[in-house]
Amino acid sequence: MASSVKIFDSIIARFPQKFSLAFAYGSSVFPQGSKSDQKNMIDFIFCVDDPLAWHEANLQVNSKHYSMLKYAGPYFIKYIQEHFGAKMYFNSLVEVENRLIKYGLISTTHLIEDLLDWQTLYISGRLHKPVKVLKKVENTDMYQALLTNLQSALHASLLCLPENFTEEQLYHKIADLSYAGDFRMYFGEDKQKIKNIVKNQIPHFRNLYANQLKLMPQLHWNQSNSTIEQDGSSATTLHHLNLLPKTVQHNLLVKWNKDGRYRDLEEVLESLAHDPECSDMVKKAIQDITWWSSITQSVKGILTAGVMKSIKYSSRKVKKMLTSMKK
Repeated sequence: MASSVKIFDSIIARFPQKFSLAFAYGSSVFPQGSKSDQKNMIDFIFCVDDPLAWHEANLQVNSKHYSMLKYAGPYFIKYIQEHFGAKMYFNSLVEVENRLIKYGLISTTHLIEDLLDWQTLYISGRLHKPVKVLKKVENTDMYQALLTNLQSALHASLLCLPENFTEEQLYHKIADLSYAGDFRMYFGEDKQKIKNIVKNQIPHFRNLYANQLKLMPQLHWNQSNSTIEQDGSSATTLHHLNLLPKTVQHNLLVKWNKDGRYRDLEEVLESLAHDPECSDMVKKAIQDITWWSSITQSVKGILTAGVMKSIKYSSRKVKKMLTSMKK
């Protein structure tokens, strides 16, 4: 692990600094199979307060990382980043320190918004799962938003689980939140992706969620046999519904009022807490977020990566998908 950290540090040293958060993720960081493949691309997310200044500096030292959009300048790149897709800008299939990497940039403001409200679930969903933090958080607002994001993942997952389940089933549901509506999971992703993520990272998931699980009075977590029992009452269901992110609640409100009658959010959540289809409605409300953001961000990726890199990147994904289907 020490050598891996050294590689990560060497790579991010090649970029403009002033990160409010930087982390690595994916199978090169946390192996998703029986062994780590050093040929896998390393994925990074960089969060900065001023994306325009960062792109200006990065174009000076790493202009080859960008597609033809670099000729439009940093103002245009920032505009593309923040007005389309998930408010992120990715450079893919870039070679740094003899390793192939992909890195995405997001502003501190937009990251906090997504962590709190799940506007796109693109980055907040990634942070439901274990990541390797390379630049620790010093912004107190971001620290609180990161914590709230984990709590939201628990509330949403518990609404979608029965009264008795295993710890592994909980983590599987958490990992599934940001993938369930992602169109890439239907074509272009490893069909065993979620299973592999959870199976090989249970200790890391436990480190993320243990404190929150212990603080929930509606749960009994038997750590000796890794089982969990939750209160299935309508009062507890309403408690979880009230603590869902704003975008999920909005989607639930819209769906409930499709009959033309108007009920406010409080009334809808109270009714939903007694509805046997509550779990399915919550799942659909979350899927509606990930479906749209995954499509728009993928289309945007053709511009930011360029056509040739997009084809190459997609072919790597499809190859992994086909390989997983043979297992």
